[in-house]
Amino acid sequence: HGLLGFDSLLGIVDYFNGIPQDLRSGGARVYIANVSSSNFTEVRGEQLIRYLDQLRALHGHTRFNLIGHSHGGPTARYVAGVRPDLVASMTSVGSPHTGSKVADGLATIAPPGSALRPIVAGFVNALSVFIEFLSGDADPQNALGALTSLSSAGSATFNNRFPAGRPTSSCGSGAAVVNNIRYYSMGGTNVLSNVLDPSDAFLGAGSLFFGFEANDGLVGRCSSRWGSVLRDDYGWNHLDQVNLLFGLRSIFASDPGSVYRAHANRLRGLGL
Repeated sequence: HGLLGFDSLLGIVDYFNGIPQDLRSGGARVYIANVSSSNFTEVRGEQLIRYLDQLRALHGHTRFNLIGHSHGGPTARYVAGVRPDLVASMTSVGSPHTGSKVADGLATIAPPGSALRPIVAGFVNALSVFIEFLSGDADPQNALGALTSLSSAGSATFNNRFPAGRPTSSCGSGAAVVNNIRYYSMGGTNVLSNVLDPSDAFLGAGSLFFGFEANDGLVGRCSSRWGSVLRDDYGWNHLDQVNLLFGLRSIFASDPGSVYRAHANRLRGLGL
């Protein structure tokens, strides 16, 4: 999951809404990881490694196909970089691999030393703790750490440490296979996708940071590209990519469940 994400809230609201069920209906074995809602990529990555090691010990799995939405993409890339023995493939969905202009904008509005910065950080940390409580976990939170990781500068530093799959041009594709790990990405560019979805207003405000650049409300089209790009212009906004809220999206947009199932079949066809 991404920033301010979770696995399931009170067992009622799932972050990947209906998608695990779609995958399981096709025979996939699916686990939903829950890491810090807000923190540095590296901290979240270490939490994911511990979870995967637990699954390996309990069920005897060898390697995993990781699918990360938003901040979950770099989180999965961290695992692939430091523990390649755990990873068969890494697929990012709407991930800000080169940073988010929303994160850059927030850093400008509340720069280090400003009175607003600790207020914003305190609010996000409190919200993250509440989300963790509702999801039954108590992972540490660090809103400023998340902001650093999701900024353009923080992403550039991270990409220099973990370059596997990095596009060879500013809006291109990267190596499909590195160190026996397959890298995939996908994203959307339809910000205001459904007038009945209250989250569209929030994402519409986020899209203002991008000017005329195609984006999903939080992540630019080119920033979502990594490894083998399956598609970067689905008719989805940032939350449509995981079928939130309540599956509301454009009537012309692809069904996220079908897209994930097709990708799972792609991985199965490769013996992964």
